[in-house]
Amino acid sequence: MPEKIFNVIANKQFPAASGRTIKSLNPANTDDLVGIAPASGMADGDLAVKAARKAFETWRLFPAPRRGEIIFRAAEALLKAKDELGRLVTREMGKILSEGLGDVQEAVDMAFYMAGEGRRLDGQTVPSELFDKDCKSARVPIGVFALITPWNFPIAIPAWKIFPALIAGNTVVFKPSSFTPVCAAKLVDIIIAAGLPPGVLNIVHGAGDETGEYLATHHDVDGVSFTGSTAVGEKLARVCAGKDISCEMGGKNPIIVMDDARLDLAIEGALWAGFGTTGQRCTAASRVIVHEKVYDRFLKMFVAAAKTLKLGDGLAKGTQVGPLINETQMNKVLSYIEIGKKERANLVLGGNRKKDGAFRKGYFIEPTVFADVKPEMRIAQEEIFGPVVSLIKAKDLKDAIRIANNVAYGLSASIYTQDVNKSAIAERDLDAGIVYINAPTIGAEIQLPFGGTKKSGLGRREAGGRGGAIDMFTKWKVVYRDYSGRLQKAQIDKD
Repeated sequence: MPEKIFNVIANKQFPAASGRTIKSLNPANTDDLVGIAPASGMADGDLAVKAARKAFETWRLFPAPRRGEIIFRAAEALLKAKDELGRLVTREMGKILSEGLGDVQEAVDMAFYMAGEGRRLDGQTVPSELFDKDCKSARVPIGVFALITPWNFPIAIPAWKIFPALIAGNTVVFKPSSFTPVCAAKLVDIIIAAGLPPGVLNIVHGAGDETGEYLATHHDVDGVSFTGSTAVGEKLARVCAGKDISCEMGGKNPIIVMDDARLDLAIEGALWAGFGTTGQRCTAASRVIVHEKVYDRFLKMFVAAAKTLKLGDGLAKGTQVGPLINETQMNKVLSYIEIGKKERANLVLGGNRKKDGAFRKGYFIEPTVFADVKPEMRIAQEEIFGPVVSLIKAKDLKDAIRIANNVAYGLSASIYTQDVNKSAIAERDLDAGIVYINAPTIGAEIQLPFGGTKKSGLGRREAGGRGGAIDMFTKWKVVYRDYSGRLQKAQIDKD
């Protein structure tokens, strides 16, 4: 039976004021209706923002260590529900079960990490130049945040935003993807059940261009955290001028394979980064830049390995590559495959939709490899977000780095080499927010900041560490306290 879910505002359930609904379908089998969610409008958004604004007045004063205790309980509850939630992620989004479980584990890790931040929301205390005066800075919450998340990590990415926003003392109106509303609803239920007061965390379902944009531009929303396409992120940055905003957007991520690389390791990394999550990651490696001396050998090994990947329902045992999220995304990927053919790239594997037998009711595309791709081709420049990998030949390290950097994005990059000097140069010169050495472009850990350069990111970074999400969800207040009992003038010459 499909799950009927609701908006949750001030810890109460509401349908959309309009009565409209959205259906969530299993992308591996569209006969499987996963859930029915509200298709919310402005009235629903107004109600949620009003609840969040009211709750902010008390939540901001709630001691941060006690906020952490609530989040710690949520982490434990998520861990207990991991198997159930992981299967739901696979059923609603399509990624294979091991990745669905990993999606939930990321949320667990982020919850435990941010719970601890309740005792580490540090500022500075510094000496004053005057007698009987002290100086300090402190982090304070910003207010009401609209959090807008995509479908490809339906538990993890919301957790990356919700937990730091809450530990910092903000209140939240969460708008998840309309393609994965059931996962989002389950996450919110677990967090609220851990002890959140009414109005601190609210969820409003609906379409991004209607509900999401309305919430982001709402006059009583103080900040916006968005993950999604570059086009939408750039639009939000324009229309949300004056608000605190962070946008984590697209990528066209390269793996460089040098002539001294361990090819077996590089093959494994390129397979995982290119076809994991069916290529539907902002950090997916859709470009593999290979030194000309080993290009032919790498190509032969890579195609042979990609041929063995098992396509199918993510819940079926042995599946390694699942479906695309929906028909629109599938058709977008197929259109890029046609673009690659017209650009005269060499299609050496895949390129077709699978729609026979067990595949006929899902959105499946074969793992696809283009060889002899020129760096200026569209398939080497534009984000495809599907199981399509382009192989590009490079003359040397300098040429490989030039090719890697010569795109509009700068999220993640990787190099495979056994030469420490080459790895040091790549680490320095690759224009990306994240650089991996002898590892694929995916696999970021939550205790360091996550985000990119150029069109991959705007504003603050996600996740933990210096410059991470705590910086996004707090603002600085400086306090000077003079207890001398007399007027003292800083930076004024004494008579």
